[in-house]
Amino acid sequence: MSNPQPLKEEAYDMSGARLALTLCVTKAREGSEADLDALELMFQKLGFESTIKRDPTAQQFKEELEKFQEAIDAREDFVSCAFVVLMAHGLEGRLKGEDEEMVNLEDLFQVLNNKNCRALRAKPKVYIVQACRGEQRDPGETVGADNSVMVVKYSPETIPTYTDTLHVYSTVEGYIAYRDDKKGSYFIQTLVDVFTNRRGPILELLTEVTRRMAKEELVQEGEARKVNPEIQSTLRKRLYLQ
Repeated sequence: MSNPQPLKEEAYDMSGARLALTLCVTKAREGSEADLDALELMFQKLGFESTIKRDPTAQQFKEELEKFQEAIDAREDFVSCAFVVLMAHGLEGRLKGEDEEMVNLEDLFQVLNNKNCRALRAKPKVYIVQACRGEQRDPGETVGADNSVMVVKYSPETIPTYTDTLHVYSTVEGYIAYRDDKKGSYFIQTLVDVFTNRRGPILELLTEVTRRMAKEELVQEGEARKVNPEIQSTLRKRLYLQ
């Protein structure tokens, strides 16, 4: 039996501009400013050009992302990657703007995909979503075959529309995301700490974020709660931020 071949490590080229846009509803979301301060410091340490927009309406969420996309495509220098941080009250697949109206996350995600943003084609696009995805609360649980993969070859001149994207949600589908009125959200604070103080490919860093969050026990409404992020990736290469 032949020995399995080690994976060839290929990383995204991060030598160009790193761009970040944060859209945050602070209204009725105490602790949001602590999250914004932490993110601003993280992006500064990681060499990002960062823009923050506070209290967007539902319509402005999409408008600000479209402006971000247009500015990226208008640049003459090389762009390495883009981060988009979305923070608001929410339900599964939707965010609530400052005006209490809802915007669909999918409408926001598609603005920077490989079809709609030329400068980010085949470049990493990372979305960080700090919002509830439902009303369920997790009290936690007590801890007490190989499938064949079909490889479909495709032309090297083309790329799928939705590759090179990373969606990082503060909680799993259907559940609440927790936020401290003074310290900010546990998800954002943990993510910032790991991203600024640890080295490695981003998916390994996110595994550490998940490990830390899953280990902690949060007390909300007088009850012990558990929460963990959810990570959805179509990255084709390793993404290093340090």
